[in-house]
Amino acid sequence: MSDRAFARRVYLDAIGLLPTPEELNEFLADKQPDKRGKLVKRLLADNRRYAEHWLTFWNDALRNDYRGTGYIDGGRKQITDWLYSALATNMPYNEFVRELIDPVPESEGFSKGIVWRGVVNASQTPQMQAAQNISQVFMGVNLKCASCHDSFINDWTLADSYGLAGIYSDQPLEMVQCDKPTGHIAKTKFIYPELGDIDPQAGKPERLKQLAGLITSKKDGRLTRTIVNRLWAKFLGRGLIEPTDEMDNPAWDQDLLDWLAVDFAEHGYNLKHAIELILTSQAYQLPAVPITELQSKEFVFRGPVARRLSGEQFLDALAAVTGVWHEQPAAQVDFTVADPHLGRLAVEPKWIWSEAGAAERSEALTLYWRKEIHLAEAPTEAVAAVTCDNSFKIFVNGKEAGSGKDYTQPRLINLKPHLIQGKNLIAIEAVNGPGKPDDKSADQSNPAGLILYARVRRDEKTNGRPREKVMDFATDKTWLWSATKADGWEKTGSAASDWKPAAELGTMDMAPWNLGGKIKSVLAAGTLRGQVRAALVNSDPLMTALGRPNREQVVTSRSSAATTLQALEMTNGSTLAGLLERGAEHIVAGPSKSNRDLILTLYERALSRRPTTEEFRLAEEMVGAPVKKEGVEDLLWAMTMLPEFQLIY
Repeated sequence: MSDRAFARRVYLDAIGLLPTPEELNEFLADKQPDKRGKLVKRLLADNRRYAEHWLTFWNDALRNDYRGTGYIDGGRKQITDWLYSALATNMPYNEFVRELIDPVPESEGFSKGIVWRGVVNASQTPQMQAAQNISQVFMGVNLKCASCHDSFINDWTLADSYGLAGIYSDQPLEMVQCDKPTGHIAKTKFIYPELGDIDPQAGKPERLKQLAGLITSKKDGRLTRTIVNRLWAKFLGRGLIEPTDEMDNPAWDQDLLDWLAVDFAEHGYNLKHAIELILTSQAYQLPAVPITELQSKEFVFRGPVARRLSGEQFLDALAAVTGVWHEQPAAQVDFTVADPHLGRLAVEPKWIWSEAGAAERSEALTLYWRKEIHLAEAPTEAVAAVTCDNSFKIFVNGKEAGSGKDYTQPRLINLKPHLIQGKNLIAIEAVNGPGKPDDKSADQSNPAGLILYARVRRDEKTNGRPREKVMDFATDKTWLWSATKADGWEKTGSAASDWKPAAELGTMDMAPWNLGGKIKSVLAAGTLRGQVRAALVNSDPLMTALGRPNREQVVTSRSSAATTLQALEMTNGSTLAGLLERGAEHIVAGPSKSNRDLILTLYERALSRRPTTEEFRLAEEMVGAPVKKEGVEDLLWAMTMLPEFQLIY
């Protein structure tokens, strides 16, 4: 396959994004014989883009989403922050699996499952869900049928399912067949006893530890074969074993499967290593074949199957073309794990209060804070991370900008609409509530403190090159406080007679709050506001039509076949229409371009090539001269409907 086709394919497979024209041209201009391997390494080293792409795959498999059944009433728990961190740091897969089976608090949502409301089938209790999901995701074993009765499709029995489920139960489990109690108590056991036993007399924490140890043991070749088979299927369109959740089926190349699994274990269960191995293989670099190749009874590998973009990839590709991304993530994640640069602060924020010992004890009171800030220019970006023990309300130039009531969760406040060039006043009403009413000890601790970090930047150019002007500020001893709420205290030009300088309590990591990491995380999310990818937001009708599941069941692969719902949504759906309209508005409002330059830019962004003579002629007629928003919208729709845009060849 050509370098151009390879680059487009590998960008979408490794990080889920189209190559920018600049990235593609740099790769095409490289004459080194090993440039493909270097490109794969560079993409996999991009921790943030890698993690955000692979969230889609693992959210599907681990039933993790941002809203839906169970989240409101505590019957379900997200693992998003843990999962993002695990992907961004390339956690070894055996440790990844271990922390999902024998979970830490941040990862327990997977094995906890969903506590369904009302009366449910006995096969859907949380313990049975854990047995089904762990066996399916990590071992390619389907226990769903055997969770109701002895399976009709394989050799697994009801006792096998209940034996595995018992590991997660707080009490012995009575087996229930087709929703009828049998009167028999299941023996707690692992489904592969040849790998080891679970002590049924041990406490639940110890049983989970034993189960995690058995599944991640080097003796368990099922774990490694299952994941490398899933990766092969994801990149080449068909697993070495199909379906990928039925690992007892024969492989069409058992030697290759075994070699990939052994190599994966020998390289420290490194997922990126396994991905790199496949993406740099000769098999992966063959020209794509049509999906009809999979329908033949006697499968013969001739090359990767042409695959449809996932819903998230489609939306990200459209965003890359138009420049219009999602505003903010639906879940809280620490972006600094993937990109430490996002957590770097230009000045050091300090916890402040009216007296130096407030971090240990303070009376219940409300303080009024002021700080004058002079900005040489109006900012293009201005957000602040703020928190106060116990609550706060912030004003900028007399206008309320936000508030917070949970001091353990710093709030991100958008300051940009309120800041101006010149003098600005930041004012905060900070409340320290009374101590806990049930605390009867003589030495009651009631700490008080306020902290703020404002990231204030202006994008400009110096000698034609982009440059960022830093105008950050933070709480420190120069802030002034008063215990008196004077009229107009939050407005510029007003002042009270008793304003006093702040007492610095310590750095943002100080006890008892220990919020330095959260403050940096909140600021990082603010930095990326308006640049959020589809994997981090709630599903919408377009993503649903393009195959994003509701994640109430384990989904380890999505169908690449087109559906009627997809066709209707792509041709008449309001979601896509709205995205195209906003994208066209953004493009037209951007730097002025001739219709020729605009058409060339859009083709290079969307299709990684220039238009043909006939395509250019038609595009010119659509876009018009001067450029019209409606014409740009029509061109965007025409390009995104092309199989060339929607498929990974």
